[in-house]
Amino acid sequence: MTTGALAGRSIRDRVGDRRVFLAVLVVVLGAVMSLLSPYFLQVSNLLAMTQYGAVIGLLALGQAFVILGGRGGIDLSVGSVLSLSGIVMGVLAQNLGLSPWLAAAAAVVLGALLGSVNGVMVARLGLPPLIVTLSTLFLYGALAQVLTEGGQLGGFDREGFAALGQSAILGVPTQVLLVLAPMFVLAIWAQNRTAFGRRLHQVGTSDRAAGLVGIDVNRLRFRLYCLSGALAALGAVVTNAWLLTARPSAGTGMELQAITIAVLGGIDIFGGRGHLSGVLLALAVVVVLSWGLQLAQVGNSVQTGILGLVLVGAALLNNLISRKAAG
Repeated sequence: MTTGALAGRSIRDRVGDRRVFLAVLVVVLGAVMSLLSPYFLQVSNLLAMTQYGAVIGLLALGQAFVILGGRGGIDLSVGSVLSLSGIVMGVLAQNLGLSPWLAAAAAVVLGALLGSVNGVMVARLGLPPLIVTLSTLFLYGALAQVLTEGGQLGGFDREGFAALGQSAILGVPTQVLLVLAPMFVLAIWAQNRTAFGRRLHQVGTSDRAAGLVGIDVNRLRFRLYCLSGALAALGAVVTNAWLLTARPSAGTGMELQAITIAVLGGIDIFGGRGHLSGVLLALAVVVVLSWGLQLAQVGNSVQTGILGLVLVGAALLNNLISRKAAG
């Protein structure tokens, strides 16, 4: 193959990369939303948008790891884990008087334990991930309601804890700069530069092949569900610092958004393939779209329909671009 052909192929590969497509889509959607609402580009709105994105981004990151692990991996319980972890954090901070920071650490540990329940049933007992996590979605959500009887908890506005969710550093929301960004940087590094990342892709591609090279498939998959639970609980910590209240319905519906972001970001639903950097760009797409439609006072049902149409259109267009790049 000639040098010119190689260069042309390289350009086509870059154009066909889903991440390039998503980056362009973010710019286009931002322009459209600024036309729909004059408030979209206001600094206060952009800050609020990224604050929300920090929460759903943590859930999407955990979801991406579970899906990458293959064998139909999915975690429908992340929204309920966020709700229950946040409520337990509220019980510790308000009812028991524990420091919000210590309560936050306890909530993250609890999230990992809740995730381990999924991990045991999926990785150790071989139960279907869809059924297992659907069951814990209802179970954890119900527990959050029972603990509060549908009410709210507080106790977070002390010891500087509110700064985590309501302050900014150099104009960037603190939870984005100190929580979301480090988590994505660490995750992308782990995926691309560590033995864990290599094992993750091997397991996601083929259980049998991974087992033949000495990888403990069940152990790795168990850890992925623990990681997903811990990240969902970290999302609860950020939410409580932002709103200064713990609500039993805080994570309702977030599991579907997390799955959408992971898949739109290029994570293969069958596992083993995908880039976490693409998930970060997909997060920007979904947040810009959802937030912009809210500012434009579009109804929730219409928002859901528009989001579905955009995602289907994005998938079709990206698939067309990828085929041309491969041609």
